[in-house]
Amino acid sequence: MNAVTETLTKNARLNTSNTSKGRKVTLPVTGMSCAACAVSVESMLKSEEGVKDAGVNFANQTAWVDYNPSQTALPKLQQAIQSIGYDLIIDEDNASEKQQEVQAKHYQELKTKTIWAAIFSAPVVVIGMFFMDIPYANYIMLALSLPVLWLGRNFYINAKKQAQHGKANMDSLVALSTGIAFLFSLFNTLNPHFFHEQGLHAHVYYEAAIMIIVFILLGKLLEERAKSNTSSAIKKLMGLQPKTVRIIENGQEKEIPTAQVSIGNILVVRPGEKIPVDGKVTFGTSYVDESMISGEPLPVEKKAEDKVFAGTVNQKGSFRFEAEKVGGDTILSQIIKMVQEAQGSKAPVQKLVDKIAGIFVPVVIGIAILSALAWIVLGGDNAYTHALLAFVTVLVIACPCALGLATPTAIMVGVGKGAENNILIKDAESLELGYKVNAIVLDKTGTITEGKPEVTDELWLADDRDKGVYQSILVAIEASSEHPLAEAVVRKLRTSASPSVELSSFESLTGKGVKATFENETYLVGNQQLLSDHQVAISSSLLTQANVLQEEAKTVIFFASTHQVIAILAIADRIKATSKQAVENLQKQGIDVYMLTGDNEQTAKAVATQVGLAHYKAEVLPSDKADFVKTLQQQGKVVAMVGDGINDSHALAQADVSIAMGKGSDIAMDVAKMTLITSDLNQIPKALKLSRKTVQAIRQNLFWAFIYNIIGIPIAAGILYPSFGFLLDPMIAGAAMALSSVSVVTNSLRLRGVKL
Repeated sequence: MNAVTETLTKNARLNTSNTSKGRKVTLPVTGMSCAACAVSVESMLKSEEGVKDAGVNFANQTAWVDYNPSQTALPKLQQAIQSIGYDLIIDEDNASEKQQEVQAKHYQELKTKTIWAAIFSAPVVVIGMFFMDIPYANYIMLALSLPVLWLGRNFYINAKKQAQHGKANMDSLVALSTGIAFLFSLFNTLNPHFFHEQGLHAHVYYEAAIMIIVFILLGKLLEERAKSNTSSAIKKLMGLQPKTVRIIENGQEKEIPTAQVSIGNILVVRPGEKIPVDGKVTFGTSYVDESMISGEPLPVEKKAEDKVFAGTVNQKGSFRFEAEKVGGDTILSQIIKMVQEAQGSKAPVQKLVDKIAGIFVPVVIGIAILSALAWIVLGGDNAYTHALLAFVTVLVIACPCALGLATPTAIMVGVGKGAENNILIKDAESLELGYKVNAIVLDKTGTITEGKPEVTDELWLADDRDKGVYQSILVAIEASSEHPLAEAVVRKLRTSASPSVELSSFESLTGKGVKATFENETYLVGNQQLLSDHQVAISSSLLTQANVLQEEAKTVIFFASTHQVIAILAIADRIKATSKQAVENLQKQGIDVYMLTGDNEQTAKAVATQVGLAHYKAEVLPSDKADFVKTLQQQGKVVAMVGDGINDSHALAQADVSIAMGKGSDIAMDVAKMTLITSDLNQIPKALKLSRKTVQAIRQNLFWAFIYNIIGIPIAAGILYPSFGFLLDPMIAGAAMALSSVSVVTNSLRLRGVKL
């Protein structure tokens, strides 16, 4: 866990630190209503002096900016964004809370506007469709329409700001279509004789103009509600940290908000409470449920000097601990940050969609104008009326909301689903590529195996009454040894050994083992050669058993006195319980699985056999791993590399999809695009399935968004009128546009129910 903590903390500091090269921050954006809005904000940020690069994500309403603090500042960038009708929340410490407040307030305002707009619009629709002949019908509709236009005034305000900067977005389409329809209706209401004198009926379209606003407000309301659901994983993670804590101050307990905790504060945690920040136990013992971070269901014992982490749950005991990492530095905050950054990252397909959205609005305005001109030239008796209808309807039905939401909403839900399953996804590209993977390269140590040596077999030849004493002697000898395998013996036998003993002498014999003296008796711990040097006899049956263990790639240690062998122990880097099943699952999916290791051929073969691998390479150098990945790529394979060590970082960087084990080195996790917090290889098939389901959702979303516009725009322009006499009502176009956005978001939300 230390490696995970250090890496996540370091990443956060890199993302929000001042350097000679610049500063990179991620900030919430408010006021965006469509993908074209995101393009406008992004281009405005990029055009500011001192900004090296910037990106905006419409779905999670955030912008990241890489800028030079010596040339510009966040307030200046905020002013630039405000000038085109949007806003940046630049309070980095409480940005997410403020964004939630703004979004909650915006949702309530939108709800109120939608309800009142619908109330005023209902009688207008009834009069416009059924009671046009009642006295003063047009004036009644005009009076009821004005409040609706006021409720939708933001469309016109934002469209004006966009036009002042030579830009256009969804608000531009709505403002143009409803504004022209209303002004046309107002003219005919105040001066109906103008058209009557030309033999035409003075039609009014109040109901179409205001119902477009109602439907778009309703669509935005449903969209806001749906988008808030896509961030449920983030909200659940945020909810893991308690709001208040108890600290010891001047010997007294005092309750303060978690946000006020400082490094060095002593905090008190009682049974059943969540741990508020990262720290180190100073007093007391307990068991802590760390499944939120490690994925392991069994509570972990905590005593003095042990680390504890924010968001984990204290079980039975009470303890005090010293705060070491607070605020954005806690491991919980870093997990949240990684998920947020991944949700805000753009998949390759999204970059194409952004370009389309950027030119979409001007193109649609052009189509609308051409449609109107065509009707004026070819429309016959009602040419001007039909021209207006076609112009308004094309502008309404072509709103690019669904197009802009198609990819980011699916990515957001996919990343959130991954976080719930202990799969941290750093960027959208790996999520989009994952489903294409047909070759996976696994490192051995720490990936397939546990990554630390453990005693796997014991054979004691001593009597049971003497066994405890001999175990104590062996523990004392191994505790004095500096050999890497000695610690495994101590860990294994410490609890079962008798009270500790004090050795009279201790001597390390390089390449063979150690020799020690206890109560005038000499004891040997080491390999077969050590026993031979001291003329200690080993029976043939014991040698046979030792050979069997060695063939299983285990290191055999002999424990003997100068008279006889007391025990043999086998030590190995134990294969994880889930590795074999994970390899089988991957192979069933038609994926070629390879194992690379720097270990010897015998060990590599034994491990490969045990987990069912046909492809493996032993004694591989770090550069060889990257070359092997490159070779597979040259064969046309999409390669995923899974590793946990510094020596895997080159290969991880080379791979198409890189996956780090959460308990591995910080460098490996820096390079990798995915991190498996649990170190369970069974998460890999889950990650690939998640990728496949997310890409399916993206494709479905894009299909419906594109097909909707491809079919809708020609119908709106009047292509069916010559053959069928059908013209699409602008009011119905507004409803269809709103429905398309909601359907895209709803389709993305289906990912939440996918079983991985």
